[in-house]
Amino acid sequence: MTTDEITETGSITKPMKKRKNIHPILLLIWVMLAGNTSWLPAQVTFKATAPATVVEGEQFRLSYHLNKEGRDLRLPELKGLELLFGPSTSTSYSQSIINGKSSSEMSVTYTYILMANKAGSYTIPAASITVDGSNYQSNSLQVKVLPPDESRGVAPGDEGSKQERSSASGTGAATVSANDAFIRAILSKNNLYEQEGFTVTFRLYTTLNVVNFGKIHFPEFEGFMVEEIDLPVNKQLQMERYNGRNYYTADLRKTLLFPQRSGRITIPSGSLEMVFSVPSGKKISSFFGPQEVMVDVKKALKTNPLEIAVKPLPENKPESYANAVGNFTLKPLLSNTVTRANEAITLQLEISGTGNLKLIRTPEVAFPDNFERYDPTVDNIFNVTTNGLTGMRRIEYMVIPRYEGSYTLPPVEFTYFDPGSATYKTLTTPEYRLNVEKGESGSAPGTSFVNRQDVKVEQDIRFLKTGVPAFQSRDRFFVGSLGYWLWILIPLLSLITFYLIYRKQVRENANVTLMRNRKANKIALKRLKLAERYLREQKSENFHEEVLRALWGYFSDKLAIPVARLSRDNVESELKSTGIGEELTSRFLRILDNCEFARYAPAGGDTAMESIYQDTLDAIGAMENRLKKSK
Repeated sequence: MTTDEITETGSITKPMKKRKNIHPILLLIWVMLAGNTSWLPAQVTFKATAPATVVEGEQFRLSYHLNKEGRDLRLPELKGLELLFGPSTSTSYSQSIINGKSSSEMSVTYTYILMANKAGSYTIPAASITVDGSNYQSNSLQVKVLPPDESRGVAPGDEGSKQERSSASGTGAATVSANDAFIRAILSKNNLYEQEGFTVTFRLYTTLNVVNFGKIHFPEFEGFMVEEIDLPVNKQLQMERYNGRNYYTADLRKTLLFPQRSGRITIPSGSLEMVFSVPSGKKISSFFGPQEVMVDVKKALKTNPLEIAVKPLPENKPESYANAVGNFTLKPLLSNTVTRANEAITLQLEISGTGNLKLIRTPEVAFPDNFERYDPTVDNIFNVTTNGLTGMRRIEYMVIPRYEGSYTLPPVEFTYFDPGSATYKTLTTPEYRLNVEKGESGSAPGTSFVNRQDVKVEQDIRFLKTGVPAFQSRDRFFVGSLGYWLWILIPLLSLITFYLIYRKQVRENANVTLMRNRKANKIALKRLKLAERYLREQKSENFHEEVLRALWGYFSDKLAIPVARLSRDNVESELKSTGIGEELTSRFLRILDNCEFARYAPAGGDTAMESIYQDTLDAIGAMENRLKKSK
């Protein structure tokens, strides 16, 4: 034991100091390790990748990616595919520090070179590998092998296009032939029903390298409701065989369309300018030998026009048809069946499926008469897919029962058209029985009273009267005179007149239909003022929606029909029965059709909107004058 380890008292102190310094360090290390879980073993991933499409006789790579070191990689039996080389192994490491936490990743890639000697579709089964004593399997792959181009010796182009480019280069100008690059407009279906969704895909076919895109002008889809399908920003070229040649393809635009009318509809051509890298026919000497000189060539491409046959829906439409085309399910949900008066109840309808979800009309629910109703709220949750709008449309109805009692909520019907079976199908909710108990006391509005006290006039002192007094004969009495009876009759007649007028106003105010009829013109003009503002702001969709709202509201108030029950057919029949002429009725229906068409297939401009606005004002004014004359 050294002298440094012993104090004057003979006790050993320095080793104790070392132990006190070690404990905090160990604690700090333990806390740092506990806060950083990156040292935990990562989940093993073993994934296989290969091209989805290859050409017969061409080599391609089959790669297996592993995020840990493994051993004993067992390749499956490759039926129809020839193994030329492999495996070659490459390893990479990466380390990152995020918010003070360090993490590291490792990747091991095993690469094989394969070749298919026969066209067809092949399956590469799962491979297996051992990692830390455990066996892991990769995913399987599907590889489609295309036959080579029909013209031998040229891939992926053909001899004709090569000769065309060679002759052009001999004259000093490289060109792109119509077979080297073009755009096709591809329909998912061309024989369908009205409101049935289908897709149009604009696909680029090329055997050349694409350098840049120029002006793009896709065709207008008049007569359709349009929904764009999102495509990846970084487009990956896929190989596809078309007319005996193999092309690299990429989808430039994919659109979901819903036809709004029946008949034959034509989609016109679109255009696109592209720049391709084309061999010039000249070669230069380099360190690696002679090399082809490439030049950039601009080419204008046009899409093919399309014609679609749209069949009308069958005539036997049920009354509960909700303008729905596709395949749907209906799920109802009632908040409660036992409640109190003046407490809200909600009925929720979830319409799920695939079809024209955006155009579905809200189903009508027949609530009891003494239930206060509110406008339903609609929540759309759907995605744009190649088959249509897929998702859910949630409709919530809120009502407030005002009186206690037992009520029955009849079933709600929702009818849609199924294009697969070409029939109408009706979905029905169950019948609900509601028990409304008496509400809490004090919920009714209270009545206030005003207490009044007579004012007493003091009789002790009176003022002296000055001037000549006005004397009256003792035989003249006010009682029984004309003035006396007038003072009695005039207030009495005034009171009776006031009472009669008051009762008449009460009856008229109680008649909601009459009040709405009188105010229909005023409310419609108010909404048209808002439409005029949208017209000045060139907001086409908002303008047409507000004009439709003004017209449907005007018809509802004038014809005493709830908005939910209004349709083009019952408006036409009611106008004719009211005495409105055939010309004015046709004028209203034409305005409705133009607005509905413009909402989902905008066309025209400010002139068309101005014409619709002026026609609506004139038609409403003409109807008001006609109704006044009929009275």
